[in-house]
Amino acid sequence: MAQIGLGAVILILSILVLLNPIMGGISVIFILALLLFFAGIEKVVSGIIGRGRARLASIGLGIIVIVISLLAMTYPQGATAIIVILLGIALLVDGISRIFHAFQGRKETGKSNIFGIGVGVLEIIFAIAVIVYPNIGIALAGILIGIALLITSIQIIAAGLTGHSRRRNTLTK
Repeated sequence: MAQIGLGAVILILSILVLLNPIMGGISVIFILALLLFFAGIEKVVSGIIGRGRARLASIGLGIIVIVISLLAMTYPQGATAIIVILLGIALLVDGISRIFHAFQGRKETGKSNIFGIGVGVLEIIFAIAVIVYPNIGIALAGILIGIALLITSIQIIAAGLTGHSRRRNTLTK
């Protein structure tokens, strides 16, 4: 019964994420920021009670993690946009790199690498779209999270239903 109930909760949450994928993406960033907040507290506490030369570094770095995580939790939409833009920049750099490698491979082997050039061009196009319109990246992340949650919920509900019927069959024998 617990699997069916929890699966239903996940199913409802997955539908909510799919209905509003941008909020789904922002929620993930908020949860990650919350986890980092606790990691920062642990670093500060470890620095306070610990011994050795790294105490001050642990305290200082822990405070930095706490401040950044608080900023991300206070402004989750901005933090999400920044992360998506950084990922867009990484995608742009990777696309440029793929095109350079495709042309370099052509010089070395004499063969054309159209596929590598095509992938690089697509990466650059997607990167520019994500950098110019970060909500595209946030929405895509939210949709992927929603789909993953939907599949997970179906699996959990199915496991609960089949486990329940298996127990009932063994009790009747």
